[in-house]
Amino acid sequence: MSLSAESEAPSFRGSEPLNNLQRILQSCPKLAEVGDSNEYQNTISELVGFLDSLLDAALSDPDNEYEENSAFEALSEIHQYIGSPSLDQEVVDALSFELPKTVSKFAGISRKFLDMAISIIDQFIVKCGPRDMLSIICDTLGYSSKVTNAASYIVPPLSGLSKVLISIRRRHFEQVKETVPIILNVLKAVCLESDEEELDNVFDRAVEIANSIYEVCNKLVDNAASEKLRALLGLYVLQCLALVSARIDYKASGCHSLVSQLSRISSYCGLSYLSLVTTYDAEAVASTVFGENKDDCMGCLSHVKHGAALSVIWGHVSEEVAQAAKEDMIAIKDELRNNQIKRWQAIGVLKLVLSFVSLPWELKKHTINFLLCITDGDIRGNCDGGHSQWPSYMPNIFSALQAVKMVIMYAPDPELRKNSFAVLKGVLADIPISQRLDVLEALITNTDSSSMIAILVDLVRREMHTEIYNSTSVVKDVQQINSNKHSNTSFWTPSILEFVERILRPPQGGPPSLPDQSDAVLSALNLYRFVLMTESTRKTNYTGVLSRSSLLKVYNEWLLPLRTLVTVIMAENKNDYDELAVDTLCTLNPLELVLYRCIELVEEKLKQVT
Repeated sequence: MSLSAESEAPSFRGSEPLNNLQRILQSCPKLAEVGDSNEYQNTISELVGFLDSLLDAALSDPDNEYEENSAFEALSEIHQYIGSPSLDQEVVDALSFELPKTVSKFAGISRKFLDMAISIIDQFIVKCGPRDMLSIICDTLGYSSKVTNAASYIVPPLSGLSKVLISIRRRHFEQVKETVPIILNVLKAVCLESDEEELDNVFDRAVEIANSIYEVCNKLVDNAASEKLRALLGLYVLQCLALVSARIDYKASGCHSLVSQLSRISSYCGLSYLSLVTTYDAEAVASTVFGENKDDCMGCLSHVKHGAALSVIWGHVSEEVAQAAKEDMIAIKDELRNNQIKRWQAIGVLKLVLSFVSLPWELKKHTINFLLCITDGDIRGNCDGGHSQWPSYMPNIFSALQAVKMVIMYAPDPELRKNSFAVLKGVLADIPISQRLDVLEALITNTDSSSMIAILVDLVRREMHTEIYNSTSVVKDVQQINSNKHSNTSFWTPSILEFVERILRPPQGGPPSLPDQSDAVLSALNLYRFVLMTESTRKTNYTGVLSRSSLLKVYNEWLLPLRTLVTVIMAENKNDYDELAVDTLCTLNPLELVLYRCIELVEEKLKQVT
């Protein structure tokens, strides 16, 4: 562009829009003097409308430098106007109710607009005082639900709150207690609606607020208020940690920096890793902080428990984070390996990471690795005291197994699926043996995947094999019989036949659905064959499998109807060469072989008992 062309480019300075803005601003003090409240409010509304029109023009044509420059010059004019020492306080107070919302809408245009919006709000804090501005800025945050780009909009008010909170002089705990739920509700809503790249600034300001509350805690001389504020800060930090983990790229250095800062504050709040995965009770803490209003605030704290679990996993992931939290991960893992009750508590807490849909697979992978550390191999602390307390921990352990099961089924990484299976076996081994079959049955009942059911049925077979092997060893060592309190045969009972029947003869009636349930049916047939052959070889009948009535029921109600179904499906697909027919035949071939072997075994046993 030539020099003459540049001189002809339109400028906001001296333009009609600037003259219009100056006219509106200059009329504000005059109206304040007259005391016409209606006209005064109309003028402020006109100012807001004027700024909104500049914002719309800049956003509708992002490449138009004039529109962007006009918008920025208008904010600069506002900034200069509010900062004028001669401006009447009544005018500043009136503008403070509306302009924080208006200028925050500009924050998404560019960094300089963001900085200018923050600076304007800072001026209001200085001119109006932190106590008055606290409610105004909270109201500004709440307005985020009505704007288009909420992630950028909330950054200036969040920045303002970080400064207001450390500036208030009285009733610190009460003020922070009223503010934190507002902040967390807005953060939660914005995180659900915004793209990842828009959230970096948001979380930076959220951590600034945590640091501000931390500074307030250090200022308080009232120990009771300080303890409550530290508890509230702990809740805030854990909720923020969960949101950061779910919405910021796990591999980004910024994410690790945010987590380290939050972990440092968490340590200050007395939240040790061991307590977070064992005894930390978010609802009890919330009751201490919010009293009878606790239920009204639990919505904004919906991910505090997830944050507690994630705190420990981040320490496992990053040595830097563990150091910030002043934690020794080796000692924590050893404590959990050596104490069954604490291990059960930790498993029940860490399941929240695995079931949290929004979390990246990387964090779930690290959670599985951590669980592997505390459940795999020679874990200790499996004592009778734990067995007596099992009923109270059973619901959490079961839901943890459900979560691990889902990772096995849906994880994209083969190594993660393999390690998850190892965790599944480790957690099952930690359950009292007398309860293990019931847990496995419940897992199967709550599983739709035929392949997963097959895996679980095979675990039952392995348990039975281990039991029978151990019982043989015990018989050979009388001294071991006297000392081994779990040498019973919990799986070798008639219940095992009921277990198999649920798969081969489903409760809803008829044979199982094939080929959809082929994996589950094949595994159940293999389990039945194993039980039948083992009882025959050992000349025992713990399960009742060798009784005539059982053999007849299995033969007539399980095996023959299944043979008829398999024969029909195989015949229907035998002469077809499309991909589906070939897949069906390949799926049913191994099932057919095991089915016929089971039929032969049952027929042979029926001849012997006749």
